Amino acid sequence: MISRRSFFKAAGLSAAVAASSSFPADLLAWVEPQRKQQPGGPILLNSNENAYGPFPSVAALSNPFQDANRYPDSEVERLRARIAKLHNVTPDHIVLGCGSTEILKICASAFTGPNRKLIMALPTFEAIDGYGKAAGAEVVKVELVSDTWAHHTAAMQSEAQKNGGLIYICNPNNPTGSLTPRRTLENLVRELPEGVYVLMDEAYHDFVPVAADYISFADHPVNLDRVIVARTFSKIYGLAGLRMGYAVTSPTTAKLIARHKQEDSANIFALRCALASLDDDDERQIAMLRNANDRETFMHEAAKRKLRPIPSWTNFVMINTYRPVKTVIEHFKHNNILIGRPFPPMDTYARISLGTPEQMKQFWAVWDKLPALKE
Repeated sequence: MISRRSFFKAAGLSAAVAASSSFPADLLAWVEPQRKQQPGGPILLNSNENAYGPFPSVAALSNPFQDANRYPDSEVERLRARIAKLHNVTPDHIVLGCGSTEILKICASAFTGPNRKLIMALPTFEAIDGYGKAAGAEVVKVELVSDTWAHHTAAMQSEAQKNGGLIYICNPNNPTGSLTPRRTLENLVRELPEGVYVLMDEAYHDFVPVAADYISFADHPVNLDRVIVARTFSKIYGLAGLRMGYAVTSPTTAKLIARHKQEDSANIFALRCALASLDDDDERQIAMLRNANDRETFMHEAAKRKLRPIPSWTNFVMINTYRPVKTVIEHFKHNNILIGRPFPPMDTYARISLGTPEQMKQFWAVWDKLPALKE
């Protein structure tokens, strides 16, 4: 019997991903058998998690307690070396974290403070807001560009001119799913005052198709001393519960931020799962294809209802409900589906994480029960 791995090798993985818009749904179902949700629990479309779970090769790992009585030093070095190989750098460019949120925390600690501002978008992933405030920094929030939902880099650059410490860029952005073009970000880095760093959060990197106006700063760095790239194993690899992430930057900056890390924050099982994930590129390509198909199906269903979601390059979609989003959240919760929280000032927009095909059928059935809008 042909395996899904040998099938995708024969078909050409990159071509398969590029052709996702015409890929037969029944063949997709064969490629990745649907995993069932936990019985009795709500459908979770609220946290941008990978609804399909970790790769089968990770799930097949043996005894999770192997060497649990030992500190994880050797596995830390193995993973740093493996990530360095992925990005064509040496291991001293890599800092591991307990999820990419630890990378955000240590960057806020290293580069912000009472006289060094943290500059971020509004709305964006909020965790670093709290870390900046804990460091005593003034946190400046710059609204996204209204027509493209990109970061307003000119306004951010202006804010950084006086007491700038760190600019946080989530690209693609959470919660909007939108992109800020690479050239725009290069100009931002180039024009910043000395001593201001930029943290590029690329948590959703793997969901962006090659044709998009996007190039990773991890794989194609510019002024690496001033740019830190955060990546995570929570999204494409489906390891959100194990908490594993990393930073790619220059050796000098890596040493600077590593001083703010918690000692031994990576557990040995998470390290091994991350290593197994990186060694299974076929499954990564399959996951990319599956997400592209799920996202396109969502857009198709939205168009049938004359809805216009923000174009998404992630595993979630933000959509204007044209009503207070808190009422929409409660409507779905009442019907056993959890969707994203409110993201002011976008108070009528709902963020929907992509679930399995069956979960999304239930989502749309509940959507269609929303009270009609008044004319």
